Amino acid sequence: MSRKSQFSNGQPSLLIAADVARKIRQHARSSMKTEICGVLIGQDRPGRIEIQACIAGANADEAGAHVTFTQDTWEHIYQVKDKEYPDHRIVGWYHSHPGFGVFLSDHDTFIHKNFFASPGQVAWVFDPHSDEEGCFGWVGSKLERLSQIAVVDHRGGETVQESGRPEPSVSMQDQPEPQEFFPSVSFASHEHQEIEESSEMSLLRLATSIFSYLSVLVLGFALCWYFFPRFVLIPVDPYTGKPLPGYTLDTTPENSSQSGSAADKRADKGTDKNNGSASQSPPSNGGAKENNAQPKR
Repeated sequence: MSRKSQFSNGQPSLLIAADVARKIRQHARSSMKTEICGVLIGQDRPGRIEIQACIAGANADEAGAHVTFTQDTWEHIYQVKDKEYPDHRIVGWYHSHPGFGVFLSDHDTFIHKNFFASPGQVAWVFDPHSDEEGCFGWVGSKLERLSQIAVVDHRGGETVQESGRPEPSVSMQDQPEPQEFFPSVSFASHEHQEIEESSEMSLLRLATSIFSYLSVLVLGFALCWYFFPRFVLIPVDPYTGKPLPGYTLDTTPENSSQSGSAADKRADKGTDKNNGSASQSPPSNGGAKENNAQPKR
């Protein structure tokens, strides 16, 4: 009976070591924007798959939405396996989905069907953004998400003994700064930088608009000054009708002097006429009496 037929009636149970799950999460959090990959090392037992170690896929073709095992990646994997885990077998692979959940894409399904087609091989998926994780395996001839997953702590069973030593105190200054696995800070700084750039562009556009409006306003005043008539208020003496001293009717000096002399001449002629009319007074009554007193001829 083949291994696929053994699991055809139900899903196999999966046991994964706690330190393996921790290493997978650390590997995924080291690359928050691109996928990472590796293989799972363990034993394939009847009805149960045990994951006891993992090997990171070095020199893999990593991208934002897919990952591919290259020839260099397989060479590195087999070198580490033959050296450190000679009695174990490859029981599957793992990869990350940074920010888009736990599932098997078409590309992932292609990799699993062509490189991990054994019934005892699984695909572990971890999302470092949400910390969601899951495992997919063969159930008959189909790939399904496994529901029976257990985390095994190989240090379980250690006896707790009282040593009488206090817990070590660590100063906050001595602690190293935590590594930023999540990109929220980097995204926030990027958004802040974009906001600053947009505000600078807004200020530049505002300054350009104000300068343009002022230029048009100044040009309009200049055109109005040269091409449209200008009204000038000149104070005039109400008795003589002449401008007050220091003001002229014309802007040019010659016209103003000529107009001033002409106005003076007209004013003088008017004065002479008034004087002449005043000197020619009607005859007095005495003269009339003298004429009346002459004897008739």
